[in-house]
Amino acid sequence: MTYYISPRFLDKLAVHITKNFLDLPGVRVPLILGVHGRKGEGKSFQCELVFERMGIEAVHMSAGELESPDAGDPGRLIRLRYREAADLIKVRGKMCVLMINDLDAGAGRFDQGTQYTVNTQLVNGTLMNIADKPTDVQLPGSYDSTPLPRVPIIVTGNDFATLYAPLIRDGRMEKFHWEPDRDDKIGIVGGIFEPDGLSRSQIEQLVDRFPDQAIDFFGAVRSRIYDEQIRSFIHDIGINRVSTRVVNSAEGPPVFKKPDFTLSRLIEFGNLMVQEQQRVQNSRLVEEYNTSRRSVTPEVRDVTQMSSIPPENRKTVVRNELANEPSHPHESDRGNGHSSNTQVNSARISPQVQQQIRDLLAQGYRIGIEHANARRFRSQSWQSGDPIQTTNASEAIAALEASLSEHNGEYVRFIGIDPKAKRRVAETIIQRPNS
Repeated sequence: MTYYISPRFLDKLAVHITKNFLDLPGVRVPLILGVHGRKGEGKSFQCELVFERMGIEAVHMSAGELESPDAGDPGRLIRLRYREAADLIKVRGKMCVLMINDLDAGAGRFDQGTQYTVNTQLVNGTLMNIADKPTDVQLPGSYDSTPLPRVPIIVTGNDFATLYAPLIRDGRMEKFHWEPDRDDKIGIVGGIFEPDGLSRSQIEQLVDRFPDQAIDFFGAVRSRIYDEQIRSFIHDIGINRVSTRVVNSAEGPPVFKKPDFTLSRLIEFGNLMVQEQQRVQNSRLVEEYNTSRRSVTPEVRDVTQMSSIPPENRKTVVRNELANEPSHPHESDRGNGHSSNTQVNSARISPQVQQQIRDLLAQGYRIGIEHANARRFRSQSWQSGDPIQTTNASEAIAALEASLSEHNGEYVRFIGIDPKAKRRVAETIIQRPNS
């Protein structure tokens, strides 16, 4: 089977890897290439195809190896794998790379609830140190003055904005956003269905029928075509004999005839999968289960009642009181008297931003807050504020108002968060110092 490699993808990886093995006088070459983009678009698989095409050996790491109950183990493992790749270069005399899949899942920080451990700090520090001194990577407790060959590092992820900002600066990491266009999708999907005899026009119709789906959707559609044969196989031999017939059977593995890969069948199964996706998005059972955590008691208005609420929930209560109490002194100071049955008319947040917040919440997204002083703003090291748990637009806007007052004199921005994909969908600065 011949798989499709995007020319843009091949060009980016080939240039970055080759450049790291060349001695360019007076040129500082970033060691790390970060390939980021939407989930399921084949970032890791395209990397593997490029490595195979170029004859490159890859030493792999995954996000799950970037955490450990023992402090320092992930950082040491990164150094060990890097030195392993360097030894392969010296011994085999061929290009090697260190590839870390889903770096943001192991070292990223998505919101206030994401635990930031010592190992996360050490992983960031280790990668930064290797990027700055790629020929001098030592293991803890030992030192070898012999320079190592330079090993390019390829990392993949969905949202690199969740990573430590100094790690992804341009001098250390070169970024490549992978979003396959229509031609790329047709080429990749054509490779998936190559054994099934679909013509190019049929592949184009299939891709155009599901334009918003990622690459892995079409691979899953092909897999679903076999479900009917497998179901018939189970019914024929009896469900109690499936294990002995499939695992270590003297008859050998079962053989299935080629199913019907017509365009109409593929579209039929694709529509079923889209319906399943929509059911997952519409059910949102986690919101029903966690209602008690987010609910606020409107009757709580005095100090004695407030004392019965856990400290971590008191700010939420105060913010909801600001949103629902028309005569609250903070609101009257701003000249924004409003009732709880009307939309918030904030003087500090523009109508355009308010509408953007309503649109995000209506689409099922969540709102977060980040702030930074002038020094942190220059280095893009934003600090996370208290998370906004409410899905009510008026309450969310009131919470943003409270955050603006709390961080007066700092930069403040709100972020839209996709809770399912764990990624950011929007970032808007709503306060600047002295503005």
